Amino acid sequence: MKRDKVVVTRRIPGQALELIEAKAEVYLWDSEEVPIPRHVLLEQVADASGIYTNVSDKIDKEVFDNAPLLKVVSTMAVGFDNIDVSEATKRGIPVGYTPGVLTETTADLTFALLMATARRIVEGADYIRQGKWKSWGPMVLTGQDVYGATIGIIGLGRIGEAVARRATGFGMKILYHNRHRRPEVEERLNARYCSLEELLQASDFVVLLAPSSPETYRMIGEREFSLMKPNAIFINTSRGRNVDESALYRALCDNKIWAAGLDVFEEEPIAADHPLLSLPNVVALPHIGSASIATRTKMAVLAAENLLAGLQGQKLKHTANPEVYDSV
Repeated sequence: MKRDKVVVTRRIPGQALELIEAKAEVYLWDSEEVPIPRHVLLEQVADASGIYTNVSDKIDKEVFDNAPLLKVVSTMAVGFDNIDVSEATKRGIPVGYTPGVLTETTADLTFALLMATARRIVEGADYIRQGKWKSWGPMVLTGQDVYGATIGIIGLGRIGEAVARRATGFGMKILYHNRHRRPEVEERLNARYCSLEELLQASDFVVLLAPSSPETYRMIGEREFSLMKPNAIFINTSRGRNVDESALYRALCDNKIWAAGLDVFEEEPIAADHPLLSLPNVVALPHIGSASIATRTKMAVLAAENLLAGLQGQKLKHTANPEVYDSV
């Protein structure tokens, strides 16, 4: 009996690849950093039953049209805005994703980015490497205090709550804005729900953790930056599309806000000559929120388990479009 073919669009941890290879024929785009070329993807999915993808791959109608045998799409990510989920649903194809396993690791990175930006860690390291450190100076590389400051979290989901827990250890006042109030978190972490406008005006640190959707597209732009304190620090570890990057650049240049820490960008990878990267008060990272060895391995294995369940006609552990099962 011929085994199902699976297209794996990037090199993944061996533990996950072995799980897939035990059950299916695998085409692997064996690169650590370079995404699978579009023409190769379209060619390889022609006889594929499964696609194991990631945030760099656009899985759209064209891909689905070229994959008549497709049973399942599984992404090694908590977000799935790179996949046309509605198109998959029309065709009865479940889309798997990997929530939960990356929560704490991404919260760690978010708080590390917050602290690095506040205390100018990257600037300080560069200051030494560039031979600029001549003597101790009272105001050299002075930053912003974290302990006791006010943090405003936009999007209090799993990761937002985990960031709030870390903030309690720094004695921070916690504000949040979310689609729905979370009274249990308010009580447990002494967090206060408020409007987006109030959060922006009152926070020393504005942390964006909202999901990517049509409603959140460029939800933080010129108006929102104008409401922030001049010493406010903006952190984004959600999705780059949630921010108007031109407005952010202008806000930083015009001293409307103090600094920004970014792990995500509207276009990834961000160009090395992007204006934001020219600013000393921007700490930019290459989308490494979940990038610990343990967490990436867990994500890869969960994505493999989702994929294999789909190939076998079983329900996925985590499905972005559970409505595909309604007619079963």
